[in-house]
Amino acid sequence: MAVMRAELLAPASGRHWLGDAVRRHPTVAAGGLLLLAMAAAAILAPWLGTVDPLHGEAVKRLRFPSAQSWFGTDAFGRDVYSRTVFGARVSLEIGLGVALFSTALGLVIGLVTGFSRIADAIVMRIMDGLMSIPPVLLAIALMALTHASIGNVMIAITVAEVPRVTRLVRGVVLTLREQPFVEAAVAAGSGLLRILRRHILPNTLAPVLVQATYICASAMITEAVLSFIGAGTPPEIPSWGNIMAEGRSFFQIRPYLVLFPGVFLSLTVLAVNLVGDGLRDALDPRLARRL
Repeated sequence: MAVMRAELLAPASGRHWLGDAVRRHPTVAAGGLLLLAMAAAAILAPWLGTVDPLHGEAVKRLRFPSAQSWFGTDAFGRDVYSRTVFGARVSLEIGLGVALFSTALGLVIGLVTGFSRIADAIVMRIMDGLMSIPPVLLAIALMALTHASIGNVMIAITVAEVPRVTRLVRGVVLTLREQPFVEAAVAAGSGLLRILRRHILPNTLAPVLVQATYICASAMITEAVLSFIGAGTPPEIPSWGNIMAEGRSFFQIRPYLVLFPGVFLSLTVLAVNLVGDGLRDALDPRLARRL
C-alpha cells in the first residue's frame, strides 16, 4: 500500500517541481519553448508542407500569400514559406556552431592567460587588437579571403567572437586565483592542471554558459548581415539573410519577401536572448538572493 501511494505521489511531485521551475524562471521556459519550436521546424522542414526551396516556376513569380503558397513566391517563382523554414537550419547551425567553438577556444585561452603572465602579456594584446574591430567588419574581411560557404562563415564569426569569451574567462580566473581555496590548493602541492580542472573551471562555467547564448544570437544576426550584403552563404542556400537580400528590390510592392524571414530571425534571436537572461538570473547567486 505504501508503495502504491509513493507511485501515485511521484508524478504530482514531478509536476510540482516543473511548475516551480517555470514559475521561478519564466524567461527560460518561454525562450526554451520558442527555441525548441524553431529547432523542430528546422529538423522537420521536409514534412511541414514544404516543397523544394530551390525549385522555381516563372509563371508563379511574385505571387501574394495564398492557400497554395502560404508566404507567397519570390522573383524566381520559389516558395517563400519553404525557403524560410529551411533557412532556420542555416541560422541555427551557424549560431550553435559559433557559440560552441568560440566558447571552447575562449575558455582554453582565458584559462591559460589568467594563470600565465607571459601568455597574458602576449595573447591579450592580440585579443585587444581583434576586439578593436567591429565583429561584422572583421567577418567581412575574413570572408573576402575565402569563398562563400557555411563553414567559412562559421569560422569568420568564431574568430570575431573568441576575444570576448577570452576576456570574460580571464577576468573570472584572475578573481578566482586570489581566493583562499585556490591558495590552499597551491599550498597543498596541487599541480596547475589539477587546480584548473577542479577549482577554476567549474566556477567559470556559469558566466561562460550565459555568454554562449548571447554569442549564438549575435552569430545568427551577423550571418544574416553577411548574407544580406553578399559576403555570407552562397546565394543558392536558402538562408534568411539571402531571402531578405533577394527581396529588398521588391520590398515596396512585395513586402512579405522581407517580412517573413525577418520575423523568423527576430523570434529566434529573441528566444536565445530570453534563455540567456533566464540563465543569468538562475546562475547568479547574488541576484537569486535578491529575487
